[in-house]
Amino acid sequence: MDETRRGLAYGLTAYVMWGFFPLYFRLLRPAGAVEILAHRVIWSVVFIAALLTVVRGWSFLRTLRGQPRRMAGVALAAVLIGINWGAYIYGVNSERVVEAALGYFITPLVVVLLGVVALRERLRRAQWIALGVGGLAVVVLTVDYGRLPYIALTLAASFGTYSLVKKNLALSPSGGLFLESSVLVLPAVAYLAWLTATGDSTFLTEGAGHLVLMVVSGAATAIPLILFAGAANRLPLTAVGILQYVAPILQLAVGLFVFHEPMPAARLAGFALVWIALIIFTVDGIRSSRAAIPEPVAV
Repeated sequence: MDETRRGLAYGLTAYVMWGFFPLYFRLLRPAGAVEILAHRVIWSVVFIAALLTVVRGWSFLRTLRGQPRRMAGVALAAVLIGINWGAYIYGVNSERVVEAALGYFITPLVVVLLGVVALRERLRRAQWIALGVGGLAVVVLTVDYGRLPYIALTLAASFGTYSLVKKNLALSPSGGLFLESSVLVLPAVAYLAWLTATGDSTFLTEGAGHLVLMVVSGAATAIPLILFAGAANRLPLTAVGILQYVAPILQLAVGLFVFHEPMPAARLAGFALVWIALIIFTVDGIRSSRAAIPEPVAV
């Protein structure tokens, strides 16, 4: 298998795993969203620590010595990914998988908007059109829901800002996930201790299967991230950009056909506008990458 095919296999596997996450998180009920999030944080630390020990991958810690601003960036990234994980789990287990899928459909548009606001990047005309259509979609969906689609917007805003922060940290996926989870691990342990003390913890009360599924959440978090890193290192950026739509498409399908969530005409119109915006955005990105002249590579 050549490197491109290997990268495609890694990327598809990662996004398919993310796409079927709603099925996994639904199995963790009756645990609440915060309890699931706390276990996800703790078991991610355990899994990644074991992995880094096996592959002798702890050297990244030396690069953080004497860099308080970088560590502050890690802490901010941890808070943002914690919000993202928590909002997603809440969306899935409150029967709003379709809205959660919407969040990941609009995330690329939010990332572009953040580039304009935070990095003062200039957009091409097609990108402005895509943002305008995406904004119209949010208006249509707000009218349909009778409220802002806050789960979708929270997911898109948190992950978009997380991506912006991560851009400047230059950490490996495994190292970054370990540090971010480590920042969150003490609050997670404290919450689970309180939950146990009040008798509301489900970890030891719902049978062996529930316990195992909670523990596996660490590996389920880390493995697709590592596979995605393998894909990103082997595929062109445009290919990775197209692959990213696999996960929300699968999540939407799960919400509609497995959990039978409603999709009235107005909501479908809002989603259609989002898809039109993404088509414009993706086609423009492909054309731009083909037209770009490769820069010389330093050796």
